[in-house]
Amino acid sequence: MSNLSTKIIAYLGRTPDFIEEVILQNDTGTDYIKEWNATDKAKPTDAQLNALSSQATALENTAKIDAKRQTEYLSWQQQFEMIYKDQKNGTTTYKDHCDKVRSDNPKG
Repeated sequence: MSNLSTKIIAYLGRTPDFIEEVILQNDTGTDYIKEWNATDKAKPTDAQLNALSSQATALENTAKIDAKRQTEYLSWQQQFEMIYKDQKNGTTTYKDHCDKVRSDNPKG
């Protein structure tokens, strides 16, 4: 189940500033929109946000995959070293590494 902030991201088509534009609160055990200051779209209804649940869940799943991939890619220094050695030796170590990270963590 997707959370409210992700439904808002799906609704706006972008990530708002959750400090200035859209302020969420949870003082009843349920998240709700305390303040809506986004000027590009009107404040959504609960029905509009609930209709975006599957889209928001997909966004959350993609973010989890991206985070996992980031932990599996090596540091930029190690990546540059692989690229350098590949060019020097005619190998594909860097490409193979990237392909493995992607195949181990597919998106959809």
